[in-house]
Amino acid sequence: MVCSATALWRALALSAAFTPTSLASVVVSPRDSVPPGFVAAPYYPAPHGGWLDSWKDAYSKAEALVSQMTLAEKTNVTSGIGIYMGPCVGNTGSAERVGFPRLCLQDSALGVASADNVTAFPAGITTGATFDKALIYARAVAIGKEFRGKGTNVYLGPTVGPLGRKPLGGRNWEGFGSDPVLQAKAGALTIKGVQEQGIIATIKHLIGNEQEMYRMYNPIMPGYSSNIDDRTLHEIYLWPFAEAVHQGVGAVMTAYNAVNGSACSQHSSLINGILKDELGFQGFVMSDWLSHIGGVDSALAGLDMNMPGDTNIPLFGFSLWQYELTRSVLNGSVPVDRLNDMVTRIAAAWYKLGQDKDHPRPNFSSNTRDKNGPLYPAALLSPSGQVNWFVNVQADHYLVARQVAQDAITLLKNNGSLLPLSSTQKLKVFGTGAQVNSDGPNACMNRACNKGTLGMGWGSGVADYPYLDDPISAIRKRVPSVEFSNSDSFPLFHPTPSPDDVAIVFITSDAGENSFTVEGNHGDRDSAKLAAWHNGDELVKKVAEKYSNVVVVVHTVGPLILEPWIDLPSVKAVLFAHLPGQEAGESLTNVLFGDVSPSGHLPYSITRKADDYPDSIANLRGFAFGQVQDTYSEGLYIDYRWLNKNKIKPRFAFGHGLSYTTFNFSSTIKSVTQLSLVPPARPPKGSTPAYSTAIPPASEAIWPAGFNRIWRYLYSWLSEKEANEAYEIGSTGSKKYAYPAGYANVQKPGPASGGGEGGNAALWDVAYELSVKVRNTGTRHAGKASVQAYVQFPEGISYDTPIVQLRDFEKTSELAPGAEENVTLKLTRKDLSVWDANLQNWVAPGVDGKRYTIWIGEAVDKLFTACYTDTGVCESGKTPPV
Repeated sequence: MVCSATALWRALALSAAFTPTSLASVVVSPRDSVPPGFVAAPYYPAPHGGWLDSWKDAYSKAEALVSQMTLAEKTNVTSGIGIYMGPCVGNTGSAERVGFPRLCLQDSALGVASADNVTAFPAGITTGATFDKALIYARAVAIGKEFRGKGTNVYLGPTVGPLGRKPLGGRNWEGFGSDPVLQAKAGALTIKGVQEQGIIATIKHLIGNEQEMYRMYNPIMPGYSSNIDDRTLHEIYLWPFAEAVHQGVGAVMTAYNAVNGSACSQHSSLINGILKDELGFQGFVMSDWLSHIGGVDSALAGLDMNMPGDTNIPLFGFSLWQYELTRSVLNGSVPVDRLNDMVTRIAAAWYKLGQDKDHPRPNFSSNTRDKNGPLYPAALLSPSGQVNWFVNVQADHYLVARQVAQDAITLLKNNGSLLPLSSTQKLKVFGTGAQVNSDGPNACMNRACNKGTLGMGWGSGVADYPYLDDPISAIRKRVPSVEFSNSDSFPLFHPTPSPDDVAIVFITSDAGENSFTVEGNHGDRDSAKLAAWHNGDELVKKVAEKYSNVVVVVHTVGPLILEPWIDLPSVKAVLFAHLPGQEAGESLTNVLFGDVSPSGHLPYSITRKADDYPDSIANLRGFAFGQVQDTYSEGLYIDYRWLNKNKIKPRFAFGHGLSYTTFNFSSTIKSVTQLSLVPPARPPKGSTPAYSTAIPPASEAIWPAGFNRIWRYLYSWLSEKEANEAYEIGSTGSKKYAYPAGYANVQKPGPASGGGEGGNAALWDVAYELSVKVRNTGTRHAGKASVQAYVQFPEGISYDTPIVQLRDFEKTSELAPGAEENVTLKLTRKDLSVWDANLQNWVAPGVDGKRYTIWIGEAVDKLFTACYTDTGVCESGKTPPV
């Protein structure tokens, strides 16, 4: 149970996110300067939603509903009622008079957070490691069913930002991997699976939240500024968001930090210009929790929902919206037109997902596991009642959870074919990571500890385990006589093993959200860096001194430096099991003992040393007087793109993953759509809902007579005096709000690069289709193959492009020895284009007969076949470019 006092203190920690360094600092201004060339240009007004045919029906219904709402009802819908003031992590106000309920917004990306009788699915990084679209989708369907079963409206996932630019980043594990296409396809499939269950998905965090420390605005310093050039933004960090919008995602969450000096929650260029106009986003934009820093500015910049409603320090029930938004509309500071669009976008998403038809209400409490409890836990005095109904939504979802955990396991090394093991072998297991935390899998709030088997990171991106099938229990089912040393230190007195004995060593590396500090790590791995926690590297070395056959199993949030032991002769096998969720045990033993061949592939590169990357990637940004500046000076070149460009051989490349068998690929390519230099002209915008723009009467904002208020609950009403005073200002125009530079109130036609959900609809035209025949050439083991397609842009073009870039992937079914299967990979116009910052459009630089080379293989450094777009020929045995 989380008591309300604890909840409030946690909220304070979240809002301040102080590190020891920043606590010692003083109030500072001015901020450090954003470097030249990184611009947050104004873009106004906020584009209206509803101009796309795919959302017309939802917007028509929303328009009819919003037309009936009073001013106070409209502002109530756009904001939360306060942190820990309802059953869910986020709870909007309602307009029950016209049939619009309070919406329940709930973490996390890997399952229903802070709830009982749910499944703790594998993390995003684990899911990405499957490289399996069907499995990614199946996980999403199961997650969506559980969110619906618990009565939520909005799933706060998936996470594609952070994208994983910095290996030390604390929340990389919530996303799917350090490549924009891997993130984009996994994110879109997750949105599809969740929203098919009638739940609004939320793609997050827009954008540049690649580090946890110093991310948040607080009373003594602003959040850091991620300084990103326009081309890098479009081709790397925005790519997954564009794919999410193309999939029809209902909500977008902004990031805590700034981009190019402007806070993401009120960044008009990002929200109005790029997201709503260029990408044609039709849903609603919400703030991340307690990141709302400006009332009028954020509304004008395109923010539609303030979560959870409070100001940065959520102690006393103050808000920058709710009653303040009501006041701002009455006094003319926020145009009525903007408020109407905010509410319409929220209602349209609700209608689009069919939530007006028998959608369940929340049947759980995020604040307690008791049946009865306070209805408004953060209030000093709250009425009580039943808050938990203990609805079990797990069904058979453990099966898909186990499949994801199993098929993500990545075999990095298997010298002498030590794996798979035999149940007759003598085994000794070392490391606390093999067994569940003795205090229980949920003993640490928000999993903010690294004790026992590591199934997920920490912070808001977690769910409670219904159980944790730990590795040692699963191993004992196979080998009852296994010996286990539940310590991260090698035993002082240890008998000499025989040459055939096998040691399995479990090591971990953890990370999470900056609202918690774990073993000196402030969310990011700023203390542990890329070393295994709990002296895990030393444990491996000590075991390798004694044993001739060592298997290392790694549960980790991301890459580690393996050099202290990877080349030791005794270390014959290494498995990255990532973050497996509740199904850590059987999923692992199925691979260890050969029930299945491992089929996971690395969703990031593993370098030999941290400084194989440039400082901008390898290191976290430290404290600064003013605003911390995090400049993306590496541009397009992150992860394998950087390594390839600089001819740095990683220890294990992006996409690497071994199997117990081998595969042969043979490919053909065909042209589907003839490309033009730029996409065809976009269609004009369609019509949007039309409302009166007159300031409503003050009576629509006044408290109902005799209303009983709850302290700290955020309401949208004003006193009669306040309402009349605000209306007098607005109706007479006697006082003008100083609007931001560049403000305008005339709707724009939209950029040439736009026109549909995700951008110009032609960007998703399939340009080339590749058919790949995969054959299992082994003789003993069945297995699944990961087929990956990388594009190499034509030589001699005027654009600098990475040597190769992932563009599509597919996974085969399990193929018996000698069996074959055909898989199809597709490359779109966008896959073959670059973003031209001068033209402000996508350009396909190979349209004049220039050759794109499409490389097919199992990893970025294991490419078998080259297919040429100019001749339509595919050749094997060619020397790959990396």
